[in-house]
Amino acid sequence: MRPIERKSMLGYHTLVPRSRRATAAVRDEPPRARLDVDERRRQLVALGLDLFGERSYDEVSIDELAAAAGISKGLLYHYFPTKKDFYVATVREAAAQLVALTSQDTTGDPLERLRAGLDAYLDYVTAHQKPYVTLMRSGVGVDADVARIVDDTRAALCTRLLEGTPVDAQDPIVRLALRGWIGFVEAAVLEWLDAKKRVSRARLRELLAVALLKVLEGVAGAS
Repeated sequence: MRPIERKSMLGYHTLVPRSRRATAAVRDEPPRARLDVDERRRQLVALGLDLFGERSYDEVSIDELAAAAGISKGLLYHYFPTKKDFYVATVREAAAQLVALTSQDTTGDPLERLRAGLDAYLDYVTAHQKPYVTLMRSGVGVDADVARIVDDTRAALCTRLLEGTPVDAQDPIVRLALRGWIGFVEAAVLEWLDAKKRVSRARLRELLAVALLKVLEGVAGAS
């Protein structure tokens, strides 16, 4: 799994994957050092991103999480009361990275900006295939907290798509059309992953870009 460099949505410092560095950051701390609580949580979330980025929620145990962090289960529970709380924290961070990752210049050709945003999205999906699939299909993805994060992320992506365009972001039909398009993107990407990427990534990206242009044409007609 290759690292994703952060430019800034999510300037990127390398956040994912970095399992060796994230684990070392937790383990190499001198036993008596007292890390700031927020810093310790950030380290654990970074480790969680690595583990959940390679395997689904059900495949990662609390024992394994604690062992990878080099701490006891009791201490892990001190920072995150349940495994679900830990997972929700990693999902929230992953969502923040995804939104940041798709941030593009609001200047230049809109189609090229769209393609760059879709490339960033597909970069993220490819690097986090298993948790992406888990989130988009049942499993823990039906959890209310996780579902809320996913919905908020979709809304943020809608806003991101409209930056630098003459489209009225407050127009209800525009928001409706974009949410529908994002649903299409998610379904198409899941099918692409299921089919083991038999369609080239470049063709998938163009399909998604053209679909959005058609959706916007439809919005103009409906308006």
